[in-house]
Amino acid sequence: MKIEGVPFGLTDWTTVPETVHPGSSGVAYWRTVQAGNVRIRMVTYSPGYLADHWCSRGHVLLVLEGMLLTEVQGGSAHTLTAGMSYQVSDDVAPHRSSTETGARLFIVD
Repeated sequence: MKIEGVPFGLTDWTTVPETVHPGSSGVAYWRTVQAGNVRIRMVTYSPGYLADHWCSRGHVLLVLEGMLLTEVQGGSAHTLTAGMSYQVSDDVAPHRSSTETGARLFIVD
């Protein structure tokens, strides 16, 4: 990831509007800041959330609360708990997320 066109800035996440993104089951709530060529998100997954697609976009993802299961298409599955992260490049490993209990994430892509 090459960060370009991003001046120094602060984000008060409580003031960022929330958008709703239904999954195959459950719901994702996103608070999104676009800074230059970088999207920064605070995401909350409801209990029982399952993504409705395989994502090919690169991310740096940190689990802040809860437990997240990330599946790599045609391959492995990984359980992440608070304090764990993953990173993946664009178009390297399509993946999808789910959670039984709910999770709160910080994602940069």
